[in-house]
Amino acid sequence: MQLLKGLDSCIGRIAVWGAALIPQRLPVGPPCSFLLIRPGGIGDAVHLIPAISAIKSAYPDAGIDILAEKRNSAIFILSPYIRHVFHYDRPAELFRALCTAYDVVIDTEQWHRLSAVVARMTRTPVLIGYATNERARLFTHPAPYSQGEYEIDSFFRLLVPLGIEPHEVVFPFLDVPGEAVEQGDALLGEIKGKAYVIIFPGASIPERQWGAERFRKVAEMLTAFGIAVVVVGGREDERQGEIIVAGGAGLNLAGRTSLSETAAVIQKSVLLVSGDSGVLHIAVGLGVPTVSLFGPGRAKKWAPRGEHHLVIDKVLTCSPCTTFGTTPPCPIAARCMRDITVDEVCNAVTVLLTATGGLPSSCYRNKEGEERRS
Repeated sequence: MQLLKGLDSCIGRIAVWGAALIPQRLPVGPPCSFLLIRPGGIGDAVHLIPAISAIKSAYPDAGIDILAEKRNSAIFILSPYIRHVFHYDRPAELFRALCTAYDVVIDTEQWHRLSAVVARMTRTPVLIGYATNERARLFTHPAPYSQGEYEIDSFFRLLVPLGIEPHEVVFPFLDVPGEAVEQGDALLGEIKGKAYVIIFPGASIPERQWGAERFRKVAEMLTAFGIAVVVVGGREDERQGEIIVAGGAGLNLAGRTSLSETAAVIQKSVLLVSGDSGVLHIAVGLGVPTVSLFGPGRAKKWAPRGEHHLVIDKVLTCSPCTTFGTTPPCPIAARCMRDITVDEVCNAVTVLLTATGGLPSSCYRNKEGEERRS
């Protein structure tokens, strides 16, 4: 990721000027094949899925391919409408994508220029992408982009040249394969069939970390309520998972699941607690209630929408500070995340579980008894 960003900053502008000279083929008839370019992280890929579904609805006979990165490509397993996934960071697969004839190429990258250059190199007659910098001159249909717009809505803007207007998204919009569901059930073991809350302690950058010890206190609260806790994440999150579930507070699956298996485990949970992360967006796409912790990230663009999602954001004068995926070094040690208290998160979890019926009936009886004693 850092290499691609570095290359873009060094040669991106020059590459754009050169790519603008590449001639394009002329369009012939209605589109029958699409290539969507989606470098970047898991969250962007999740938010793109509703747009993919809209394309398939408008053009049911069309084939839809994806050009993604290894770090986000597994998300597209969760959409039944994708024909093939090529990898942007595997030269042989990138070459295959460039050699395939498409009727429409949509570059969904928001800022970096090299993906726009790749789109132009396909010589496709209809090229759509965001007009956020010099990259605009490489598209036949440049589209506007706003930092204050929900990302799903931003992706729908790319479909307007195709005659597809933005519309309300129906949740859930992710589809977990049956094999992953079976593997997820096996991993849950004795917890299968019981109410459980997912905790994801990881983050793409240190500034978005809330801390394993704090998540552990949330897990202890849930355990006292009789609700199981399951920690998910990658291998880099294993140690945090051990801290969170230490002393029998839950099950640590961090580092033990594929992305689709993680989605299967999330799908059957009653709630997910997470920072601003790709895992958070997977839960939203699966229709699972969430409590999310925002700091450097732009809540207006990335925070979940709807009554079954509670967002905790301290809204400091210096946040959000992330722009187009880049977060500057923080001179106050990510105070926007440190100021979020355990009590705030526990209260949000309790409120949402109560509202969605996720608390065991014994919790309601205990609460009524305490009220009578008081």
